[in-house]
Amino acid sequence: MNELIGVAVAAVISWLNFVIIDTWMGLPEKPGVRGADYIGRDIKERGGDLAGGFFQGNIVCSPDASAGTLLGAVGCYLMGVPEGGLVAALLVYIGNRLCADPGYAGTTGALSITLIIGLASLAGLRPEMFVAGMVIAITSIQGINHGLSSRLLGAIARKMGRYTSLR
Repeated sequence: MNELIGVAVAAVISWLNFVIIDTWMGLPEKPGVRGADYIGRDIKERGGDLAGGFFQGNIVCSPDASAGTLLGAVGCYLMGVPEGGLVAALLVYIGNRLCADPGYAGTTGALSITLIIGLASLAGLRPEMFVAGMVIAITSIQGINHGLSSRLLGAIARKMGRYTSLR
């Protein structure tokens, strides 16, 4: 498979993987730690969406599905599928416990991307495409425009019934 097409496809798959898991696990509903609260409220003050801001703050402050997806892809690249993904999932699980994170979004992200990479390899997508794709996916949420991405995340949270009730 052409590498540019492969990275683009992997970026879309990775983006969907971590955004759906993190939303399903409730990241937009409330900040898990004080830093996520500050980030979410700051994004709202700058014209963004509070739920999307909480989502963004939560993925900055603890290893959620974005970190799990990236580390799972890196593990698969370094050690192979499924071994590398399983080691990454274990490390993310330990990271969640160290952060006193009550959820399992990061571990779920690492395990799901390991399965996805295994299946996608049948279509010619390689783990390194997912590493690059996940960097692009995270950049689209955290690195380009917080206001726009927070509004998109807020809309997804509303559709999934995970919008915040906080003000």
